[in-house]
Amino acid sequence: MKIATYNVNGVNGRLPVLLRWLQETTPDIVCLQELKAPGEKFPEEAIRDAGYNAIWHGQKSWNGVAILTRNLPIEEVGRVLPGDPEDVQSRYIEANVNGIRIACLYLPNGNPAPGPKFDYKLGWFKRLAAHTQTLLAMDVPVVITGDFNVMPTELDVYKPERWLDDALFRPEVRAAFRELVAQGWTDAIRKLYPDEKIYTFWDYFRNAYGRDAGLRIDHFLLSPHLEGRLTAGGVDRYVRGWEKTSDHAPVWIEISES
Repeated sequence: MKIATYNVNGVNGRLPVLLRWLQETTPDIVCLQELKAPGEKFPEEAIRDAGYNAIWHGQKSWNGVAILTRNLPIEEVGRVLPGDPEDVQSRYIEANVNGIRIACLYLPNGNPAPGPKFDYKLGWFKRLAAHTQTLLAMDVPVVITGDFNVMPTELDVYKPERWLDDALFRPEVRAAFRELVAQGWTDAIRKLYPDEKIYTFWDYFRNAYGRDAGLRIDHFLLSPHLEGRLTAGGVDRYVRGWEKTSDHAPVWIEISES
């Protein structure tokens, strides 16, 4: 089973890119972030014509997450991260697919830091950590994936000295990610490539993609049930070079049948 995550940076504006990538790579499950569209504007018909079922949680202008499946039933089980009933930002959606609990997230950016947006990011991280403990306690296979807006180590960022005060790389954020993983999750891409430079995002400015001045901020976390079933993974970085594409590239893993 092939599972992918892709921050599309506007699902309608990047729809030709998304559909081309889906046709060329045919992942079984796809988690999307930054839909930047309210629910009624999600391109359900085009996604369906491409062979995918979909559930989504949209929001006007910003955020938005979705889970797509190819030839697999999907059962939505939640679209709000527990812990703050006043938080209405569309950053999380969760579903059961083929015996696996799939959690798709778009963690807050947090800039400028320090400040209210950074505080919101750390608070969101704490809520996520509480919920992931609950997911682990369910004793079922779980995949948590999406745009975490965190570079966990210096290996995950081009010229880390330039990012020391950024909300994606501040010590508090990296510590929160480490603590999350330490609950018992496996960072799938880093497990497959423990010492390699791998990026998933390149800014639109200063020819970042051409210079390979990137960041690894899109991650897969696997519950203990799936660690031994991880067989492959990678980044479709060539998609970042397409015309009118997202500043992220799709990331994917393959899981063997149990």
